[in-house]
Amino acid sequence: MKVILTEKITKLGNIGDTVEVKTGFARNYLLPNNKAMRWTRENVALFEAKKAELVARQEKAKAQAESYVDAVKNAKFYMIRQAGDTGQLYGSVSSRDIARTLKEVANVSIESAQVLLGSPIKTIGAFDTKIALHADVIVPVKIYVAQTQEEIDALVAGKKLTFGTKKVEEEPAEEAKEVKAEEKPAEVAEEKAADAE
Repeated sequence: MKVILTEKITKLGNIGDTVEVKTGFARNYLLPNNKAMRWTRENVALFEAKKAELVARQEKAKAQAESYVDAVKNAKFYMIRQAGDTGQLYGSVSSRDIARTLKEVANVSIESAQVLLGSPIKTIGAFDTKIALHADVIVPVKIYVAQTQEEIDALVAGKKLTFGTKKVEEEPAEEAKEVKAEEKPAEVAEEKAADAE
């Protein structure tokens, strides 16, 4: 479907560009959100008449996005989640979770589509991503995911968390050694008592 963009869209085009997009993308996203209009001769004339207004609105949106840059940079994205012994999360951290956290910690409302995460986070650790406040205003952020606040503090300090089953296997082996060590003196004492008789 051929459309005229009414605002700048990353990887698609600038305001006023005529682009060819998939019909579903146009019907479900661009047209309902007033990000584009169908390409017709009448709409081309209508766009030219409104172009100055649309450009002014775009500049205002960009200026507003730039005013939130410091708040987003200073926001602490600390996600406490349950995880297994290997650091694998039970569930994941999605762009929706990051958008919700930004609203809570910095009072900046964004859509989950503005979080340029790619795929959901499924392990514990520190992750780099970006938040697009506007097509021209993209802010890099760091997401920390851990099971406790102490682990998050360690990640923030630059320490690496270790996971694995080795630690779990060593503990029962030590307990077994301790039990054997305690049993030996009792056996020796019984043998001494038997010798004394």
